[in-house]
Amino acid sequence: MPILRQGSHYLAFGVLQLVVDWAVFVALTALGISPAPANLAGRTSGAMLGFWLNGRYTFADDDGHRLGWRRFARFWALWLVMTAISTLLVAAVEAHLGLRQAWLAKPVVEAGLAMANFFLMRHLVYR
Repeated sequence: MPILRQGSHYLAFGVLQLVVDWAVFVALTALGISPAPANLAGRTSGAMLGFWLNGRYTFADDDGHRLGWRRFARFWALWLVMTAISTLLVAAVEAHLGLRQAWLAKPVVEAGLAMANFFLMRHLVYR
């Protein structure tokens, strides 16, 4: 069943993306960069990896990969919305609870967004 294969690939690649995203976020904030730009840098790093992996493997079909400029444009439009939500949430946690709590909250925020993102990617980006 394609959705099970896609879901398992998306989950595996998503964990890898999350590790890259979170590591960049933590490293940059530990160096004194504020959470909003650090979150943007982390999400960009993870997104570039994720676009390629998901287009090449997760949502590929019998004809091959699903990459290209049209899909890239749809991907970035969706990414901008998800990044705005993520950045607002992570910055709010940092402002109210501190940097260490923001480090812990980031994976939770990203995991929550990833669930909705799977279906949006499947139906809007890699169709």
